[in-house]
Amino acid sequence: MTPDLNSLLNTESFQAVAQSRLSKMAFDYYRSGAWGEWTLQANMDAWKKIRLLPRALVDVSQRNSASDLLGMHMAFPLLIAPTAMQCMADPEGEVATARAAAQAGVPMVLSSLSTRSLEDVVSAANANANANANANANASMVMQIYISSDRGFTKALAQRAQAAGCKALMVTVDTPVWGVRERDIHNSFCVPHGMSIVNLQRPSQPTGHSGSGMGQALGWTIDASLTWKDLDLIRQSVNIPIMVKGILRADDAGRAFDQGASAVVVSNHGGRQLDGAAPTAEALPAIARAVADRGPIIVDGGIRRGVDIVRALAMGASAVQVGRPILWGLAAGGQAGVERVLHILAHEFDLALALSGCPNVKAVTADLICRQA
Repeated sequence: MTPDLNSLLNTESFQAVAQSRLSKMAFDYYRSGAWGEWTLQANMDAWKKIRLLPRALVDVSQRNSASDLLGMHMAFPLLIAPTAMQCMADPEGEVATARAAAQAGVPMVLSSLSTRSLEDVVSAANANANANANANANASMVMQIYISSDRGFTKALAQRAQAAGCKALMVTVDTPVWGVRERDIHNSFCVPHGMSIVNLQRPSQPTGHSGSGMGQALGWTIDASLTWKDLDLIRQSVNIPIMVKGILRADDAGRAFDQGASAVVVSNHGGRQLDGAAPTAEALPAIARAVADRGPIIVDGGIRRGVDIVRALAMGASAVQVGRPILWGLAAGGQAGVERVLHILAHEFDLALALSGCPNVKAVTADLICRQA
């Protein structure tokens, strides 16, 4: 039975509903972090510690939450982060999420570990945007990829994404090896029968159905020998912007731009790689000070409220990404559940703008942050 989505008032409330509707294996896969899950929790806690200094007596009767990123229009400065195997949450999987993203006017980043083909997902987003009377409706798709040990496959996937109509590529660089997610080991995680990691299928190549874990089954999709020069493979393969995801250091952010990146994504993989890595809210300021003039900065990890978006923008980000709340919405109500989550975040962000004395995104500046003595 589908819950009354309107009775769910914040993104956290979707998690309990999702847990009741998902298998233990799927729920634990989505929600888990690496090892003791310290970074997973720290990501959320770090945003809560940031205090704002609202401006008084500013006319906020007319507000504009819209923003632009690398030629993509956003109804508000948020992207849907890449999250794997969404058909475990809903039969339509990534297609349902893409339709909801197009409806809300936010870009979706499609995981290379998706359970629907990138062509189907892009097509669904475009069709929904074209058929929608909502003025914010807009289909902007970004493809997330890893630079795998099979460089030819990586190049072909990047070119396939461009041919399908993706507006940019997001290259994940924080995964020389897979992090240890103990919940998956306890559950003998595997790709459920009837599903496949469709964009990574190769002849005679396992795709995670053995119960041996994703790290073993998909070890070829990453490469521990990867270095900065390998980004050239992607940059020279396509003529759409490249975003580099998995940056926590200011010097690495600079190197990413040196290698031709158009944007960087401050991310610790949602706490799923190195447990003990800095929460992204703590890593963001130094990166913004170092490279804010070189291109957009996107941040993810632990963002659960619209006010977190204000915090991130005030600290130097151009936009944020959210992942798990989207999965909880998808599990709770399919496309409608994702639409509800996005509506909540957009509404909270709009109100947080007003209450901060900001009539638009450009008014969110560093002086809103309360600096502790």
